[in-house]
Amino acid sequence: MRARPPHPRIPRLRVALAASCAALLFTAGCSFGEPEPDPAGEPPNLPTPSASANPGGAGQQAVATVLAKGLRVPWGIAFLPDGGALVTERDNGRIVQVGPESGPDGLRVRPVQTIPDVAAAGEGGLLGIAVSPDYARDRTVFVYYTAEQDNRVARLQLGGQPTPILTGIPKASVHNGGGLGFGPDGQLYVSTGDAGQRPLSQDVKSLGGKILRITPDGKPAAGNPYPGSPVWSLGHRNVQGFTWDAAKRMYAVEFGQNTWDEINQITKGGNYGWPDVEGRADDRRFTDPITQWGTADASCSGLASTDRLLVTGCLRGKRLWVMELTDTGTLLGQPSELLTNRYGRLRAVAAAPDGSLWVSTSNHDGRGNPAGDDDRLLRVVFAGGDGGRS
Repeated sequence: MRARPPHPRIPRLRVALAASCAALLFTAGCSFGEPEPDPAGEPPNLPTPSASANPGGAGQQAVATVLAKGLRVPWGIAFLPDGGALVTERDNGRIVQVGPESGPDGLRVRPVQTIPDVAAAGEGGLLGIAVSPDYARDRTVFVYYTAEQDNRVARLQLGGQPTPILTGIPKASVHNGGGLGFGPDGQLYVSTGDAGQRPLSQDVKSLGGKILRITPDGKPAAGNPYPGSPVWSLGHRNVQGFTWDAAKRMYAVEFGQNTWDEINQITKGGNYGWPDVEGRADDRRFTDPITQWGTADASCSGLASTDRLLVTGCLRGKRLWVMELTDTGTLLGQPSELLTNRYGRLRAVAAAPDGSLWVSTSNHDGRGNPAGDDDRLLRVVFAGGDGGRS
């Protein structure tokens, strides 16, 4: 098993995060503010920003807005047409709606459903969530969760009984994957872990250690690399977050073992090497990551794309890593870190309809040190010369 060392951390992006000019503690003047509303939905009425300037290296500083408090291990975030969001809570099996209504302390949080079949243990529980692209018509939501015998994907209308559409995904106390999202092609993508059984990742017949591509009915999507199989890519150890850029290229963040965590560009039928390799290997059988970090600085879960940036939220690393993409989908310069050690363990990262990012903390997951108002949802707005909205 071979891997080259990661790129040196020489921050390139001059990125600032802000919610309003009043919260900017580090610039003279304010040449940017709230992003313009997106046609897909109006932004919610936001609470007053919590001023929290943070130097991110080489002059970078950051301010984040706390949108909601008092959540318990928020895992997945999926936006509704009205600008609010559905958020899963891993250990109690709840789906809560956050916003768009707000009050003096942030956006309104209200439980909307508990999934009765969730068997939460270790890293398993109620994980990913996706809203149907036709939600305004069909009111359909998809969830990924750990049941008694397996991990599975189910379809439901809020308040209704979940209907499993994909079952038999290997489960364990660790490496359950859990990512869920609709791609630009309208198909549903599912990321799974190896459930602690390394050989599963290279076994095309197993659903473990894969990224899967299925129809909204749970069937293998047409055009998959293995006919009749939901497998889209293989050789993964534990993928929890994935996203697409403006050019419809897919990326995923990967938990390594003890050495390297990765960002990979995902291609049809790609093999990403686990368990034969961890990190870059220069082995023609496998696809190398576009970047990697030591696990102490990363262990990242969520991944989102905004403009030319990829942003991932890190648990053990307690930071956001921000990457700028070239026109061909490779990295431009080196990743930059933001919010390091400001909010504890960071998990979900989701692109909101208004152009901002929502980020969740995960300090109640048994590995963090929760503050009195944890877990929290943060709103992040990018501004500056190299990327993000301004």
